[in-house]
Amino acid sequence: MGAVAAAVACCGGGFVCECVRSVSEGEEKMGRSWSGMRKVLEQENICHSLKGRIQYFVTRYTESHDEECRVAIRLDGKEILKSSFFDWAKKRVDVVESNVVIKEHYMSYWDYWDKIHLETSNHAGLTRHCFYNAFHEYHNQSIEKSLASPDPIVKLFAIMDKRVGKRRLQNMFTKIQTQPEWLQVFFRLRLEADGVITT
Repeated sequence: MGAVAAAVACCGGGFVCECVRSVSEGEEKMGRSWSGMRKVLEQENICHSLKGRIQYFVTRYTESHDEECRVAIRLDGKEILKSSFFDWAKKRVDVVESNVVIKEHYMSYWDYWDKIHLETSNHAGLTRHCFYNAFHEYHNQSIEKSLASPDPIVKLFAIMDKRVGKRRLQNMFTKIQTQPEWLQVFFRLRLEADGVITT
């Protein structure tokens, strides 16, 4: 059974409809190649203390009929975050079944699935389209808005940004524990790299 078929079996048609919407929107929003996005994230906007040390990877397996993908972030050549379509699908199912997101009567169908998507990202269930959509948001708004974004990937891109100075970094120290567990690693990485905290 393919990844999309498995998702249908686990969550029903709504799961896949939301996934397809995210995929198509991500492709429309890109506006540039993945290599172009990497250049912005790894070279143009990254803070001086981490330049040359952070790499973002997105792989799409086009020969798979579901075109599954894998994403990863490396520090000094070592993966410190990774996810695949299957990881995303499993965590998505876990979020739905846990009822951590309740569909209130006033919520639209898409608003509900957007909340499911966000909660899945908070649990490190990520796909290439999560990266594409997050880049679009990050690249088209102020650094202040990106730092305050509920999307953890947008926030990740922002905390690695050279526009975030030492004063902002010092203010971020008190917020580490409120972040998703996987994102706390990157908060600490930036703060350590700039000498705000020590290991």
